[in-house]
This record gives sequence, structure tokens and C-alpha cells, in this order.
Amino acid sequence: MCVSTGALAQGNFDMPPGGFNGERPSGPPPESFNGQRPQGPPPGGFQGGPNGKPGPGGGGSQYVTAKGKLTTDKDVSYNGITVSSDSSDYSALLCKAGTVSISNSVLTNNNDASSTDDASFFGINAVVCAQPADKTNGSAKIYSENNRIYGVGLGSNGVFAYGKSVINTNCDYIYETGGNSRGIMASGGGTINVTNDTVITKNSSSSCIATDRGGGTINVNGGIYTCYGKNSAGLYSTGNITATDATFISNGGEMMVIEGTNFITATNCNFTSNHDKWGVLLYQSFSGDAEEGDHATLVLNGGSLTYNGTKTGMFYNTNNRDSIYLNNVTLINKSDTLINSKKGGWGNRDSASRGGTLGVKCENQMLKGIIAADKDSEINLYLSKGSSLNGCINPDNSAKKVSLIIDNTTELNLTDDCYINGVISLGITPSTQEQITNVSGNGHNIYYNPELNPELNKERYSFVNDGCLLPIEN
Repeated sequence: MCVSTGALAQGNFDMPPGGFNGERPSGPPPESFNGQRPQGPPPGGFQGGPNGKPGPGGGGSQYVTAKGKLTTDKDVSYNGITVSSDSSDYSALLCKAGTVSISNSVLTNNNDASSTDDASFFGINAVVCAQPADKTNGSAKIYSENNRIYGVGLGSNGVFAYGKSVINTNCDYIYETGGNSRGIMASGGGTINVTNDTVITKNSSSSCIATDRGGGTINVNGGIYTCYGKNSAGLYSTGNITATDATFISNGGEMMVIEGTNFITATNCNFTSNHDKWGVLLYQSFSGDAEEGDHATLVLNGGSLTYNGTKTGMFYNTNNRDSIYLNNVTLINKSDTLINSKKGGWGNRDSASRGGTLGVKCENQMLKGIIAADKDSEINLYLSKGSSLNGCINPDNSAKKVSLIIDNTTELNLTDDCYINGVISLGITPSTQEQITNVSGNGHNIYYNPELNPELNKERYSFVNDGCLLPIEN
């Protein structure tokens, strides 16, 4: 039976044994959660790149074997126990082989990792860790249910799966106050299945759900996941993350980040970012965390995205070739920009940073805001099945290339002039004698590239409510 967040609010929340190094963490206590977004201001401003600054000790280049206060390599079950790690780089619970089932227990790590890279890549110093003793052919499994998991030290990730290990975490309560301490994390190909967990992270570079070098698979079903620290995202993927019917709140970072050729798929999830930087980041850092490729894929079906910042835009693509699919997602955006593809602070291995290339496909989707790209970036838009855009595309004519393809069920309501210097199709065969009925110009024009759209014959075509489709003049 699942211990709900509401039950924790009724006084069942206890401090971990020995306390949090003698102090209760600052900020809103778990008792105030009650299924709602915690109140109070987020921490201070955003500094550094999305991965934050490296912790002490370096590391990460060579495999490191994990160690544990309670270490198992066979099938075993625990119920109602208390385990606290008392040494740096030791997990409270470590599974090296076999299957561990643990429930109704309290697991704590108060110690700093000697290397936050080793903590992120191999799981050392995690509170609950599955790392097979045989890193090539071995496996390890953990079934965790109704446990309270506390990470206090630097690099004390809450639940961590490495290699051919599998962790199922069900109705666990994970509370992280250390820096570089994610709630749930997989690296090196590990798999984690999450059901109705509650995760709170308080410090920097501490995303709620994350993968790191070597990737991994994390499947989330239900639950509430809240991060407060700078550089901390709701979901950070260098692997494959899926989420269904879950809530993610970031107060110091992005709703979601995908790096390299990796994936996030979310169905009926609600995401919020209260940080003023950008809402969703798709990029390649070439840090080595996402070693393969340069094509991120974000798929969102239903649910909502709320970006309460005003900078950059809800979606930011840079230094990568990425794809976004949106279907009936509620988009709440305080920024005037919806999509921004541009050169940023990341570049290829040998030269200066480069811009982005982004494909956006929308079905049954309402869009609002500016879609922008710089001289180094390209955007290809495909809108269909009753979608709409209330906004403008490439209004300053700065993009390297922008293409627009819509069907005849899609409507455009222009708020400024648009420059489509790639391919354009408005879903109907335009006529100089009749208005284009699915575009309301409101006195604004769409300028097209006559060389890439010869079927338009360099003609001018009228929109409803003033405005025209007309060729870009050299």
C-alpha cells in the first residue's frame, strides 16, 4: 500500500537518524507539500551552464566500484530497518547481485562524495545504489517501496542504477539537500521504474530525475517531483526518460533538458519552471555526458507546460539538431517567445559555438508567441489537425532558414510580419482572386522565398483581415 504525501503531512515525516548534520534543511518542509506546489521564493539566480560546476575531486574517467554500509549480493528482503552511511563514498544500501526487496525503511547518507563525477557516472555515495559486481555481465535488482530516502552529502544521489541493474521504486519519499544530488538517477545503461514517488531536491545541480554518462532508462508513472536549486531540472536526459501522469516543478532550472541524441516522452504530465532562463533546453554540450550524436527528441502528449520566466523562451534549441512533437499540450508562457533556436554557450569540439536546427511537429496544438532563430539556426514547422498559431515567425528576418508547412485545418493569427525563407505551404492552393482563409493577417504580411517556392509565381496573395503572402525582395 502506498504511503501518500498526504500521510506524510499528517505527522509521519521524521528526520533521518542523527538529523541532517544537526540541522533541518532550510526552505519549506515536506509537511507543507500536501500535493500542492511548495510556497516561497526559489533560491538565488542561475549561474553557470545547465550541468553546473563540477564538485571536488574530479574523477569520472575510470570505472569506480561502489561500496555500501549495507551491501548485498544475494536475494534478501528487509522491512522497517534504519540504515545510515557513515563514510564518504559509501551508500546506505548497495546491491551487487541478486534481488533486494526493501520497504517501510529509513535510508540516509550524510557524507560527501570524494568526486561528484564518480557519484554521477557510477553511483558511488548514492543513498540506494544498484551496481553489479560483474560490470560486464552481472545484474542487480532492487524493489523499494514506502521508504524514506535522505541524501544530505554532496553527490548523495537518492536512488541510483548502473549498468545492467534494475530498480523499482514505488511510493518512496526522497529528500535531497546535498549539491549534485539528484533524486532518481541512472547511468551506464541502468533502468529505474518509478511509481508515485515524491521527490524534493534543495541544492544546486540536483535534478529530480536524471541520467548521466552512458545513459539509462527511467520510466515514471505518477508522483510529484520538485527541485529548488540552481541548475536543477525536473527531467534531465542523456538517455531515455518517459513520464506519465506526473507533476514536475523546477524553481531554479528548466522543466526539461535533453542533451545529445536522447529522449524524453511525457504523457499527461504537468511541468512548471519558475526560473527566468528558458523553459526547456535541447542541446549538445560535448562535455561527454551525452557521448553519442546530436539529435534530441521531445514528445509531449497532453498535460501542460508553464514557463514563468520572461527570458529566451519556452523552448530553446542550440548546438544540436532536435525534434519536438506537441499534441494537445496546454502551454502557459510568460515570455513573449515560444521557440528560440540560436547560437549559445556551447560549441563543437574544435571551434566556436554553433546554432541549432529544430523540427517542430504539432497536431491539435494551440501555439502562442514568437518563433525565432538567428543567422546560425534553422527551424522547420509542421502544423496540422486543427492546430493554431497566434504569433509570428522569424519577424526580424534573421534566421538562416525557416520553413512552414500547415494543413487546411490549421489557422494562423499574425501579430507581426513573418519571413519564411525556406519552403512554405499554407494547406490550400492560393489564388490571387480569393483570400487565404486560414490566415488572419491583422495588417501583417508573410514574406516567402520565391526561388524555393516557384509554384507561387512571385505573386501576392491576400489574407483575411488585411495582410498578404508576398515574395521577399532582394
